[in-house]
Formats: sequence, C-alpha cells, structure tokens
Amino acid sequence: MLLYQIYILYSLCCNCGVSITPNPANMCIDCIRNEVDITEGIPKQCTLNFCRSCERYLQPPNLWVYCELESRELLALCLKRLKGLNKVRLINAQFIFTEPHSKRIKLQLTIQKEVFANTILQQVFVVTFLVCNQICGDCTDAAAKNTWRACVQVRQKVNHKRTFFFLEQLILKHNAQRDANNIKEAKDGIDFFYSQRSHAIKMLEFLQSVTPLRVKTSEQLLSADVHTGSKNYKFTYSCELIPICKDDLLCLPRKVAHNSSMIDQLCVCYKINNSIQVIDPNTMKLAEIRPQTYWTNPFSSLCSYQDLVEYYIIDVLEYGPRAGKFQQITVEVSLSNDFSNTFIARTHLGNILKPGDHAFGYNLASANFNHNVFEEYSKSNNVPDVVLIKKSYPSRRKRVRARQWKLKELAMEEENAGEKTKAEVAKAEQDYELFLRDIEEDPELRGMINLYKSKF
Repeated sequence: MLLYQIYILYSLCCNCGVSITPNPANMCIDCIRNEVDITEGIPKQCTLNFCRSCERYLQPPNLWVYCELESRELLALCLKRLKGLNKVRLINAQFIFTEPHSKRIKLQLTIQKEVFANTILQQVFVVTFLVCNQICGDCTDAAAKNTWRACVQVRQKVNHKRTFFFLEQLILKHNAQRDANNIKEAKDGIDFFYSQRSHAIKMLEFLQSVTPLRVKTSEQLLSADVHTGSKNYKFTYSCELIPICKDDLLCLPRKVAHNSSMIDQLCVCYKINNSIQVIDPNTMKLAEIRPQTYWTNPFSSLCSYQDLVEYYIIDVLEYGPRAGKFQQITVEVSLSNDFSNTFIARTHLGNILKPGDHAFGYNLASANFNHNVFEEYSKSNNVPDVVLIKKSYPSRRKRVRARQWKLKELAMEEENAGEKTKAEVAKAEQDYELFLRDIEEDPELRGMINLYKSKF
C-alpha cells in the first residue's frame, strides 16, 4: 500500500503573526478588515421624504411615487439614495424589521470589493433611513382653496341627469378621476379641477372615447417673467355633451339623414357611445351619426323619456327582417289604462316582446310638436301613431324588495346643496331610480359598469 503524505504550507500574517493560508496580501482576514474599509464612502444614515396625505415618497428631484413598506419599489428607491454604491459590487440587500411608527427603515447590505491584488473582501453592514414628513406639491395645491391649473367642465343641456349617472359609473370603472384635486357638482354637469394641464388633457381624451362632445379651450394669464419669457396660465376646457340620450325619438334634418346611410328622418336612438347610434323601426336600417356631423347640423330630440307611455301588447301580427340583435315585428297595442282604442305599430323589439307584455313608447297620434323639421317631414310622409321604445316590467316595479347590489359614487362637492328645493331633490331621486331600473332591465348596460354587493 502506498501512503501519500500531504504537506500544507502555512505562512505568518505580516501584522499579527497568526498562521494563515498564503494569500497575495500576506495578511489575515481581521487585519485586512482593520486596514481597509470597503464601506467607506457609503453613508450609513440617509433620509427619505414622505407625504402623509397621499402616502408617497419623494424620488429626487421632484417625482413622488407610491411604495408599500418592504416592497421592491421601496428597496429600489432606498438604494438609489445611497452614494458610492456604484464603486462596489452589491451581493444582497434586505429589510430589517422596524416598527411602522418608528419612522426608521433599515437595510442590511452585503457588498464585495477587490482590495489588494486578487484579494476580494466581503462585508455586511446596516444603513438606516430616517423618514421625514414633507407635503408634496399636489397635496399643497389641494389644501389651498381655489388653487388649480386646469379645469374640465362637463355640461349637457337636458332636463335630467341620467347621462351623468352613467358617465359617473364609467369614470369610476376606469379610475379616470384619480388625478383630480377636486370635483364639484354644477347645475348642468360636473367640474374637474387639476393641478397639471396634462391630467386635464388625459381626462378629455377619456371623455371623447366614451361620449360625443365638443371642446372649447380658454386660458387665463396668471403671471409672466419678462427676463426669462416664462408665463403661467390657467386652462379651462368646456365640454358640451350632445343633448341626445338613449331611447330618444329623433327627427333628423334631411341632410343629416342622407349622410347617415340614407336612413329615414324619423328614427330611434338606441345607443350612445362616442357617436349616436340610431335605428329605423320601419326599415330596420342602422346608422351612425358622428359628433362632427351633429355639430355641423345640430338638432334636438322630438320626444324624450318623460314622454313615454305604457302600452299593452295584444297580439303579434307579423315578423319582419332582422338587423343585428333587433327583430322587426308588427304588433297590435293599446294603452295600458285604456283598451277601447287599439293601434298597429312596427317595432324593432321583436326579440324580447310577445303577446301579453308591456312596452313603453311614444304616442304620436295625440301629440303636438313645435318642431320645424318634423312639420316638413309629416307633410310628405306617413307618421306612425305609436313608436315602441323598450320593454316594460310592471311586476318588478310593484314588487317591493331591496336590491342586492349598489353603485359607487364620486366624492364631489354639491353646489348650493342647502338651497335646493324639494322638487329638485325629488327630481334627482327619480332620475337616479330610473337609471337603476335601466341597469336591471338592460344586460348590455350592466356589463359596461361595476356593480357591488349590497350589505344588509
């Protein structure tokens, strides 16, 4: 058997004389650490600016970011505040638990650096960040009264608020109000106030994507520096919504009807998005009216939701063509409270109506309109006696029950809340109740907004 004897060579440290494994520095680990401090130039204590109002941290020079405690975002923010960290190699960084109310954030860092020829030293140390309170610019502007740089005024000249109830839910669903410093309720709409012009422009782009409108811009000079040529303005964006709503009966001008797929002038508005969607119940022709077309030749509704009358479907006489989700039928109807007179009507609601149902519609036989376009249209065309708009659910209205869902609302200031009359408050409550009924009856409308479970 061959025996191999291994000889391990040791040397002495040049400082303390301890026996060590030979290395290029010819020093032990303790002596190297005493001679060289690789953490030199890296501060052991630093400050972080924190806004208690919006719970954001300052990322120099002027950016405020939201970071949760012991998150990756907060770790990156802390490491960026340390100078001299780019001269060493960062191996590990982790938080050390501190009490949330202590206003201290501690990081344990592990770094490496080459100190002598082919000698790499690794060291672990702790950096303490002192959290200092500072109010950000946005919170300062929000705290000061009448301090804003851009305002978006949304208005619609109609006698109800159903459009704004729907627009409010769209804004909440997409969180489009997150940058607003303040929201105020106006007589015919809503005002949004912003500290930056870019936030107001972002809100305008969102409104233009969900509803047809036109925008007028105005600016007010606040201050000017003659030496640098810089100026400070306030911007106001006035948005006027088209005064046409869902389920309105329209009598289009002849030019608008010809430009909209040659549709008949008497039609029904069945949907509003970034344009007006209309349908002709007699021919089942669909058309789209763009906002530019409307503002070139503006027109008003012939009938609105307050003119709706409830009818009873006696019988379905004939089925007609289909157009998308709509089915044309010819029905015999009578007023729900008067069965002595019957009417023959064509409607696009064949997919949901059957004998014995109830439906809301407009009674044109006994109506008197002060509408120049409709007067010209009635001279050369046969006007139907009844135009059915949507299905009615009288059993649901009579059933007294609490809804299992609810809607969120914008946190807005009411204008002259104490000066509203009882009639105005009752009218607003009635409009809101009708909007809730539309949500219950229209599955497509329910899919466009967020519903929340109601707690009982």
